[in-house]
Amino acid sequence: MTVPAEWPSALAGSPAVAVIENAIARDRLSHSLLLHGEDQPVLVQLAHAIADRLLNTPQSTAAFPPEQHPDCFALRPSGKMRQIGADATRELIGKVQVSATVARRKVAIVHEADRMNLAAANIFLKTLEEPPANTTLLLLTARPYALLPTIRSRVLHFRFPSTLARVDFAGWPAWLDDYRAWLGRFEAGIGDKQAAAEQIFGAYGLVARFSAVLDAATGEAWKIEKEKLPADIEEDEQVAIETGLANGLRLRLFAAIEEATRDYAQPRLAAGDAAARTALIGAVDRLEHAVGLLRLNLNVATALEDFMLNSLRLWAKR
Repeated sequence: MTVPAEWPSALAGSPAVAVIENAIARDRLSHSLLLHGEDQPVLVQLAHAIADRLLNTPQSTAAFPPEQHPDCFALRPSGKMRQIGADATRELIGKVQVSATVARRKVAIVHEADRMNLAAANIFLKTLEEPPANTTLLLLTARPYALLPTIRSRVLHFRFPSTLARVDFAGWPAWLDDYRAWLGRFEAGIGDKQAAAEQIFGAYGLVARFSAVLDAATGEAWKIEKEKLPADIEEDEQVAIETGLANGLRLRLFAAIEEATRDYAQPRLAAGDAAARTALIGAVDRLEHAVGLLRLNLNVATALEDFMLNSLRLWAKR
């Protein structure tokens, strides 16, 4: 028998993974699971690890990696709008209604399940109400409350902690160092026009470099991801996957910015600096606002510029 696919290293042995492993071992895993968290690649790795343990058993007539398994099916957003439509949902349901080929079970993985449009969600809901025999449905999402309440009520929820701040893309550590230095210059005060201008130019320089780091990271991650995709995947699905990958990467970078901002403010908070507390609350609020705008497909440079200029105003008041 082949070695089971690995769990994400940060989650191996965690309570949620232990519960899932125990349920699989006892053949008591729920027919429908909602895996949610901010790190989409981690959710995919979790889903593949679950699928591998369900499909590649001693009773299976052959073993395959989950991405290539004939009894493992995937439903992804497609096109530039990154929607999951009714036709694609019906096609998936048709596949899981058929008997398994080489395993005892079938597994369906719905990537970014919150991207289902209303028609698709209602079609999928009927399948949750009457799930096919010997089938496990895995829904992956960073936004569980964007799903229909009736869908959420019919699946077993597993929330996985964020690992978004652990980022080591090329150029990113240097960017964070310069962002910390930019924050540090507020300690000397912004008492004249030259100092204010330098901070403004510094902010715009960070915005421009951020876009370059994100583009390079996305290109490298997409090169790796493409090698894992099935050969027959449609072009519009590829576009949606690449877009989703870019969205996930920029969320990871913004999470690291928030962590760096909190680290900068922490000593000042410990010293009882009330102005630093106000500035930190305001900065984090603007960062969360920027992330919300990114979810609506606002240009990343515009969102970061909004955060940086508001941060400049907030920290300069200290």
